[in-house]
Amino acid sequence: QVQLVESGGGLVQAGGSLRLSCAASGRTFSAYAMSWFRQAPGKEREFVAVVSGGGDSTSYKDSVRGRFTISRDNAKNTVYLQMNSLKPEDTAVYYCAAGAYSSSSTGFRSWGQGTQVTVSS
Repeated sequence: QVQLVESGGGLVQAGGSLRLSCAASGRTFSAYAMSWFRQAPGKEREFVAVVSGGGDSTSYKDSVRGRFTISRDNAKNTVYLQMNSLKPEDTAVYYCAAGAYSSSSTGFRSWGQGTQVTVSS
């Protein structure tokens, strides 16, 4: 399995930006699609974005499309989530995951510990 460590979360005002990073261990990073999910208090974990192993395909949750960008650097074993025009409803713990190219959490076997993103109004 792949070990994942997220960073970059924090507190930001509405309209602001944050960039999350997820560093992966192992030599097979490019073999995995990488995704970001999030979970707000009292809510189920939800899909945010996914990028294919080669970085050429991406998919987004409708509510973040055009504001968030997922990317990866396979030379650095790292996936990123650039979040712009943040809204209070984006507040959640954000998790990165490695697995199949999917928007379902069942497609991902390896998960990070999560990083908190809080957007104030």
